[in-house]
Amino acid sequence: MTGMTEPTPKPSQERPYARAHERLKAAGLRSTRQRLALARLLLEKGDRHVTAEGLHAETKAAGIRISLATVYNTLHQFTDAGLLREVVVGTGRSWFDTNLDDHHHFLFEESGRIEDIPPGRIALSDLPAPPDGTSLAGVDVVVRVREGS
Repeated sequence: MTGMTEPTPKPSQERPYARAHERLKAAGLRSTRQRLALARLLLEKGDRHVTAEGLHAETKAAGIRISLATVYNTLHQFTDAGLLREVVVGTGRSWFDTNLDDHHHFLFEESGRIEDIPPGRIALSDLPAPPDGTSLAGVDVVVRVREGS
């Protein structure tokens, strides 16, 4: 049996955290147990918006024991590493977005949830020049809406 190699695992045989591990590694983050669990919940379900509290509730429902403080810290680490985008919708109110493409958001005032505005639906013109010694990094628009009005 010399010279034989093991077959490459099919996607269904892949380690459960392999994709999350690769995403963390590519972002320059160490794959701790907590980061792997949160990356898997966040990044393997398509584009979504989460709050720290909502993600913490998901971890509890999945039987994953992680403190709310660790969830907050990890969300900010993921944002700093470019895995998430933070959308601040008010004082102390932030959502974390897995969609890193340039886009804007609707904020539903009653429920507090946010939803993507399709790309190209908002045109910005006549932006002021940024202050000396700075450059424009991006523009985030949050359109506040009321349901049933």
